[in-house]
Formats: sequence, C-alpha cells, structure tokens
Amino acid sequence: MKQSTQGFARAGTPQRRTPPPGDAGVPAQQRAADALDGPRERDAAEPSARGEHTHSERPIPAPRPVVQRSSVRGQILDALRTALVTGELKPGEVHSAPVLGERFGVSATPVREAMQQLALEGAVEVVPNRGFRVVERGARELAELAEVRALIEVPVMLRLARTVPGERWAELRPLAEETARAAASGCPATYAESDRAFHRALLALSGNEQLVAVAADLHRRSQWPPVRRARAYLLADAAEHTALLDALTGGELDVVRRLVQEHFAGAG
Repeated sequence: MKQSTQGFARAGTPQRRTPPPGDAGVPAQQRAADALDGPRERDAAEPSARGEHTHSERPIPAPRPVVQRSSVRGQILDALRTALVTGELKPGEVHSAPVLGERFGVSATPVREAMQQLALEGAVEVVPNRGFRVVERGARELAELAEVRALIEVPVMLRLARTVPGERWAELRPLAEETARAAASGCPATYAESDRAFHRALLALSGNEQLVAVAADLHRRSQWPPVRRARAYLLADAAEHTALLDALTGGELDVVRRLVQEHFAGAG
C-alpha cells in the first residue's frame, strides 16, 4: 500500500526530494528542476509549440481552389447539352473524353465528369474502354415521356389555378415572352433552355422542390435527341405559354386542362 501511494504521488504531483548531506545532489536537483520547469519554458519560448510558423519549417502550399474546376466542368456540361439539343452530337455516336477535351481545349477530366452527369440524366450511356454513346430514343419513348410529364404537371397546374392569386402569374410573363423571342430566333437550343425555364418557374409556385426536380429531369430527357421543329412550330409552342398564363390568371380550369394536355401532346 505504501508503494502504491508513493507511485500515485509521482504520477500525479511530482515531488522534489532534498538530497542528504554530503550527497552530490545539486546536479540531480538541477535536473529535477529542468524536468519540472523546462517544458513550460520551452512552450513559451518556441513558436512551434503554439502552432506558429518558424523559419525552419517548410511552408504548406495552399490548396487549389475547387471552384475553378467546377466552373470548367459546368461550362463543358452546358456546351455538351447544347451540342445534344442542336444535334451536333448525334444519337448513336460514341465520343471519348480525351477527344472532346481537345475539341474544347481542356483536359479529359472535366469532360469525363460532365459526361458522367449526362449519363445520370439519360442523355448518354457509358461504353467501357471507348467513351460515351449518345442515346437513341424512338417515337414511343418520347411519347411515354410526354405522357408522364402530363400525369405529373396537369394536376399541379389545376391545383395552382385554384390557389395562386392572379398577380403571381403576372410575374411569369417575362419568361413567356422570352420563349417567344427564343422561338423567333429559330435556334432549338435557345428555345429548349427558355422553355425549361418557364415550366420550372411555373411549377416552383407549388413549393415542392422534389416535384420541380423530377419534372425538370423529364423535360430535359424529352428534348434528347432533338426533334427537328420548324420555326413556325416553335412560335406556336411559345404562344401556348402565354395562353396558359391567361387561363391560369382567369381561373379557367377547363381551358388550363386542355392547353396543358395539348401542350404535352405536341411535345411528343
């Protein structure tokens, strides 16, 4: 028991022993003092003990900003989406990330990352050891996508027509007018982007973010591969947006139902 108590004293609070007379204890006392006081003195004296940089240390290089890489990937993703909508990347073609990287003047990495995102969206499919193949969709698949969009969006439109005040629909007028301008340009990629923006803003009034995300994914899938539309068709499609806003503002449920169903039927 005595040994245990002494051991605890040494482990908890170190005690300085007075050397007996005649013993060469001064060096030992000095060493004991160093053992007690030395570490605290060094902690206060050495900047490295406080986490400060010293001249003897090698500086750690700052990490490269991730935002820059994400920005490149985002730009490549937008460019690839445009190439898909315009038909520049044709259904059935296989493209490798290195070749596309040379085309865009970037490395293969952001291209590969963008292509993987497009694969998740159903625009391309991975071909092992070759690259990515642009998907081929027939008329039946496009019709099925249009039907699913109608099943989701028609009930939501009717509910919004009953609950959203008329002045809120006025906020969407600029987006409807933008689709008309995009249709007049005759550029399918420009119109596809403005069309998605209008539908996304309309559904956002439901307050259901998951609904908006699912509907946007279906909408984007229905635009690949591109269906060649005449400028007159795009203008008529854009005009339906304005007519739909008029019906929603007036609370004309029957007109809303008919317009939305016809709109999706034409999309197929």
